[in-house]
Amino acid sequence: MIADVHVVVPTHEFDADLDALTGELGFRIDAIFPADSPSTAVISAHGTRLRLERRVADVRVDPLMIHVLTDDRAGGVSLPGGTQIEFRPATTTVTLPENRPSLTISRNDGESGVGRAGMRYRDLIPDRWGGRFIASHITIPEAGPVPDYVHFHKIRFQLIFVKAGWVKVVYEDQGEPFVMHAGDCVLQPPEIRHRVLESSAGLEVIEIGCPAEHETIADWSLPLPNDRVDAGRDFGGQRFVRHIAADASYHPWRLDGWEARDTGIGDATAGLAGARVARPAAAGDGPRGTGGKIVHDAELTFLVVLRGSLGVETDRADGTVLGHGDSVAIPGGVAYRLADATADCELLDVTLPAAPTVSASGR
Repeated sequence: MIADVHVVVPTHEFDADLDALTGELGFRIDAIFPADSPSTAVISAHGTRLRLERRVADVRVDPLMIHVLTDDRAGGVSLPGGTQIEFRPATTTVTLPENRPSLTISRNDGESGVGRAGMRYRDLIPDRWGGRFIASHITIPEAGPVPDYVHFHKIRFQLIFVKAGWVKVVYEDQGEPFVMHAGDCVLQPPEIRHRVLESSAGLEVIEIGCPAEHETIADWSLPLPNDRVDAGRDFGGQRFVRHIAADASYHPWRLDGWEARDTGIGDATAGLAGARVARPAAAGDGPRGTGGKIVHDAELTFLVVLRGSLGVETDRADGTVLGHGDSVAIPGGVAYRLADATADCELLDVTLPAAPTVSASGR
């Protein structure tokens, strides 16, 4: 059984460091010894226990860096013994890097790396558009419980779409755990607590987030499911969305000859982002196109082929065929055309904003 944990702070300036820590920085002495000539002090504050230890002059000391989270102070101080105290904001905000879009095509080549909770990640936008966006194809090969924990993300936008298999999840204020099946998705609004509980073998998920680098923070104080149920709760200006594919209906998409089911994310984010699943609307078994090129003013248009295949032509690259699991991120201002979609083609379509302006292009 572990009784305590100390972070050792070695110093050549024991007395001066102890005075600074217990005075200006508000630490209290929990233990100090030996009484006649103290060389060790255990001190605590703000959930942290430090063990200040005197070192003789000829013993090397590598100073530590200690972060103190507070909204009342900025900058930092150096203790007489060299340890650095850096004051950082306790309340952090989402910082959006400058958007640096590039036409990005990702192939479903099976390459992936191990990420959080043992899940495997394939990066769909490797250059992250300057850090603005991240898109991942996440897989869990084995069925069973997922070693996850209650956590939240400091994000601007985050979508989770189940591409294959099923996954059991639970969300703050949204009632009992539920199972998401292929075609279902959720909008995870900023800082909603959640946890992945269990999955089928071969689970595949598409996750899209903004910004690319964001904090994932564990919350050990809130067990899920929690007692409160508030489906319409506001989380940073957004509402939680659970879209069930089996209950959805299709309507005309923004491209002629296609139809789409809307996930409701546009309404839940007040127009910040939208997500749809699109498919060719025409009956029959043959391939079909969509007419001339179009151009949009979106911050991001991201398409993932869920089934079938289609061609993509742009004014910046030669035409290419996208197959099952391939994706393309299209910057605003790039003219493009979708062509020769197979009858079974399905696309996940994510845009920021929810309803970008689309016009015909002469290019």
